[in-house]
Formats: sequence, C-alpha cells, structure tokens
Amino acid sequence: MNITGKDGEQADISNHESNSYTDMITNSTNVSSKTPPSALGPNVEIVRQQRFEVGPRYTDLKFIGEGAYGMVVSAFDHTTQQRVAIKKITPFEHQCFCQRTLREIKILSRFRHENIINIQEVMRAQTIDQMKDIYIVQCLMECDLYKLLRHQRLTDEHICYFLYQILRGLKYIHSANVLHRDLKPSNLLLNTNCDLKICDFGLARIADPTRDHSGLLTEYVATRWYRAPEIMLNARGYYKPIDIWSVGCILAEMIGGKPLFPGKHYIEQINLILNVVGSPDETDLVSIVNERARNYVSLLPNRKRTPWKQLYPNASDLSLNMLDYLLTFNPNRRVSVEDALKHPYLAQYYDPLDEPVAPHLFTFDMELDDLPLLQLKQLIFEETEIIHELLQQQQRE
Repeated sequence: MNITGKDGEQADISNHESNSYTDMITNSTNVSSKTPPSALGPNVEIVRQQRFEVGPRYTDLKFIGEGAYGMVVSAFDHTTQQRVAIKKITPFEHQCFCQRTLREIKILSRFRHENIINIQEVMRAQTIDQMKDIYIVQCLMECDLYKLLRHQRLTDEHICYFLYQILRGLKYIHSANVLHRDLKPSNLLLNTNCDLKICDFGLARIADPTRDHSGLLTEYVATRWYRAPEIMLNARGYYKPIDIWSVGCILAEMIGGKPLFPGKHYIEQINLILNVVGSPDETDLVSIVNERARNYVSLLPNRKRTPWKQLYPNASDLSLNMLDYLLTFNPNRRVSVEDALKHPYLAQYYDPLDEPVAPHLFTFDMELDDLPLLQLKQLIFEETEIIHELLQQQQRE
C-alpha cells in the first residue's frame, strides 16, 4: 500500500537498501564479491569471503550487510521466482549469540502475521558435529525505519500508517504472552509499498512480571534510548508496557526526525525522560518497586511536564495526544496495545476484525542464560528440525 500525503507525495524508500536485519547490518550495497560458482560446485557461493551453501534453490547472492555473528544477503529463490533475504548466522562460539538465535527461530517460526517478519526456511548441516552455521530465509524488505528517518522527514500520513502497523504487530506479539523488549527503528523493516514488519526477537521473553530481570540488563546496552523507565529502575515487575514505551519513543522520532531520549548512560536517560514527562507523583513513585531507585527519583528536583506542542510545533494534535498515552511514566497507567489501536489518531485504519491475535500463548521458556554452550547448540539443532516440520505443515494448510 502506498500512502500519499497532502501534497500527493509518497514515501521515497525505493532507493534505500535496508541496514537492519535483526540489527546485524552495518552497510548496505548490492555489490557482491563472489567466486565463480563453477569453481565451488553448484551449491556454494562466496560473498565477501563468506561461504554460503544454499544452492541450488538459492542463487545470485548479493551482499546486504553483516554484524557480530553473521551476514545477510539477498538471493533469487528458484522455487518462488522471487528474491529473498538469507541470514547466515555463526553463533556457536558465544553463549549469548546462541541464546538470541534460539529465541529468534523459536518465536518467528511460530508467529504468522503480516506485520512480523517470517521465516520461510531454516537450513543447517545434517549432523550436529558438522553444524557450524545456520541459514534463515526470510522475505526481502528494501529498507528499515532507522535508515528512512536518516534520509527524509515523514508526512503525518506516513507516520500514522507506520504506527498502526507497529501496534497491529505488537497486538499479536502481546496476545501470545511475549515481550519483544527491543523495539526500535532499525528493527522495523519496510518495503516500497510502505508495508512494515517487526523483526529481531533475540531479546524476547515470556511476559512474567514476577521474574527477576537483574541479570538481563546487560543485553540492553545498545537500545537505551527506547527503554522504559521501569526497566532502569526495577529489576523485576515490568511487563507489556515496556514495549508500549518503546513505540512511543519511535513515534516521537518519526514526528521529530531524531531520537527523543538519546541518553549516554542510565542517569542521563532518566533525567531526559523526566525533563519531558515531568516528575512522577506519589502514585507513580509507588510503581517503582525498588526502594533505592524510588528514593533516588523522589529526591530529584521537581520538574514540570514539557508540552508536546513545544517540542513538536508542526505535529498534528492527534499524534501528540497519542504520545501522551504511549509515554506515560507509570506503566500501570500506560495505554495497552489494544486501547492504543482504538485511539482517534488511527481511526482511518482501525479494524478489530483485521487485527488478529495469536492462536496460542507462547509457553517456551526463554530464560536460557544458565545453559552451557553445547546444550544450546543441541537445542538449536533440534529446533531447526521442528521448524522444518512446522513450515511443511504450514505450506500444506
């Protein structure tokens, strides 16, 4: 779907390659440095000194980007006659990479939603001893919101449509009892039709407000700007509202063209938030379950709320009203994803009959931090076999 603004302009994302597939991409290009296939056999291509064994079904590989534990390429799928994205992951030397990979493939193979990136196929070696890499095949998206915002300002029409799709996908995620925990512009993929898909579930968790998360905060280093205040103030007690806060930060960035809370560390992050939303009242302070953190916040100088119109004078009134609901300090008062979808700002898209929920609660334990590396590798090996069977079943339906 193309969204046309008041002056007839459309989002020009066709010329921007994605710099994010699960936050791995650091460069975007269609230039591929490859060894001739004839020298390697029919099933192997080399892209930037990386060996891809994905033929004969997938050929004509082109580099998209790479990161700490893998590379992403586009490829031609001879079965569907379409180009796809293939993510080669080499996670087995680091426990945290294995954890993220296992969470990602467990969740995405079971989720089926238009606004969530899919898994079309997972490939790996036949035996666990031979398994050094895994390949995840997904639909190819041309851009992500992070890079789009670096190149152009969005119209209110585009902002509204993107926000609706984010919340529509998040409704499905939360209905499965899953927290994404890493929503940010680079994890929102786009195509030239302005379709949006949420990606990167490597930090996802089962929603459990009683669980102690103190050992997990180190995973959040790269995503501080979109982090809800309760994550920084409480080791336990946070729940689905953390994703809603992240959506609010993304909406503010779409409106203003830059991050709203670009804190350099925890203390600055909290202060930037309070400078905008104001000091918490007594009820809000009670929501901070950590006594030390609650005392710290209560002793900070009192700050008045900054009007959204002062920060974003050209934004629509409805979009700013939506910000109020999404960026509420107290998670108990923050809007739910279901109620956010009902907001008047999204009235032109809201359709509860076309906003599906997950058929089942996601019950797999995502707390993998204490598992040894070899056990994680075994779990990934077994999970890829399960996924293969799941995908075959889905194709028959």
